[in-house]
Amino acid sequence: MTALEEARELLREFPVVDGHNDLPWALRKVGYDLDARDIAVHQNAHLHTDIPRLREGGVGAQYWSVYVRSDLPDAVPATLEQIDCVWQLLARYPQDLAPALTAADMESARGEGRIASLMGAEGGHSIACSLGTLRGLYGLGVRYMTLTHNDNIPWADSATDEPNVGGLSAFGREVVREMNRLGMLVDLSHVAATTMRDALDATSAPVIFSHSSSLAVCDHPRNIPDDVLERLSGNGGVAMVTFVPKFVLQAAVDWTAAADENLRTHGFHHLETSPEAMKLHRAFEERTPRPVATVSTVADHLDHMREVAGVDHLGIGGDYDGTAFTPDGLNDVSGYPNLIAELLDRGWSKPDLAKLTWQNSVRVLGAAEDVARDLQATRPASNATIESLDGDG
Repeated sequence: MTALEEARELLREFPVVDGHNDLPWALRKVGYDLDARDIAVHQNAHLHTDIPRLREGGVGAQYWSVYVRSDLPDAVPATLEQIDCVWQLLARYPQDLAPALTAADMESARGEGRIASLMGAEGGHSIACSLGTLRGLYGLGVRYMTLTHNDNIPWADSATDEPNVGGLSAFGREVVREMNRLGMLVDLSHVAATTMRDALDATSAPVIFSHSSSLAVCDHPRNIPDDVLERLSGNGGVAMVTFVPKFVLQAAVDWTAAADENLRTHGFHHLETSPEAMKLHRAFEERTPRPVATVSTVADHLDHMREVAGVDHLGIGGDYDGTAFTPDGLNDVSGYPNLIAELLDRGWSKPDLAKLTWQNSVRVLGAAEDVARDLQATRPASNATIESLDGDG
């Protein structure tokens, strides 16, 4: 049996829990027209994600990102529209996608042969400094919130912005505590290292990194420093390696900085993936060939993260449909078996790979539920405001 055949066999029993997929944002760009982007059939020309390729990739659970850009003036209603998109997908494809709010739901979906579908909000701007809004998102099914996206928010610093509050403010720490009380996972992808450390100090539940890799392997601020990875064993959290080339390959970091500046020069946001923006990207790439990440590049991150954090604290978060480029061999959601085969060739055991793909991510949600159950018995909902905790500025 080849390593790829072994990988596919393993994934039939312990499928991938992927921590981050931006399909809802990609669907927003077509007005949420599910007929135009019917994911029951291959959408290779438009998307990284559809049900046939999720099946081929051995995906058993997906956190759908309900991301909205942090510069949107109306982030809360836009987030609600993203959530509504996920519920529309679940209603349209019930044979393949199963709504999941708990770890037990994830296991039930696996037993039924359906893909457990969870939601993660990408950025604290989606709650507009309101703990009531945070609770509203939880009530609608959101099970993690990334504390920031690419820009600072009033109560937390982002990895890709200038330091402002020095990590988490007092209100930011209250957000973490309220997330713990709800059972919503605290996601530390995108946040500054100072915010990571402050959140680990404030939390009483395990945290996740829904789509981040190793800073020691690739020096990009979106990645996780070793001292933070080391703390996951005590916290119980999970770091979910991402595939985005500009976060995993050092040569791609430098190339991307130049490509982003090219987009901005022509009046586009550097994250824009419209046909016009991609035409500019392709022209830039013809002039300056893009460094190409591979399956091996991602495996290098996992090898290092395993050494520092331990195999019990690793997962996968590909960021499909949220990135213009993907590594060779991980071109779309059908590619996960190639990564598992690479790790088998590197000597990873099947029990350890089962932890990476399924068990760690299910465990961490269950642990957050256990903490929430205890906290809800002793702590009422917080009605603190940013003004009451951080002052009027």
